Amino acid sequence: MAEWRDPGGPPGPPRLIAPPHLHRSDDEAWYVLEGLLRVRVGTEEVEARAGSAVFVPRGTPHTYWNPGPAPTRYLLVMTVNIYRLIQEIHGMKERTPAALRAVFAKYDSELLDV
Repeated sequence: MAEWRDPGGPPGPPRLIAPPHLHRSDDEAWYVLEGLLRVRVGTEEVEARAGSAVFVPRGTPHTYWNPGPAPTRYLLVMTVNIYRLIQEIHGMKERTPAALRAVFAKYDSELLDV
């Protein structure tokens, strides 16, 4: 589990915190501590406010973003596998599409086309 934040931003298209992807072997969940978080789970969009949780079962395409101008703060509940994936992504010198796809595949996940 890790606490994350997003500062919010101007109106417009979603500023995705993570690109659309899926995890074949791992579930993932968010618990909103402050603000608002929008999560696309498959083809549905879920709006989670402070005190709300969203669960994404393994194999389900998903992405998420802060839809408003105010900051959001949330807990990301994840497996060790997802944690390692995120750490490796954050450590990449260059995040080219091919390099990102390879890292996702290494952790039994898939970066999806938008």
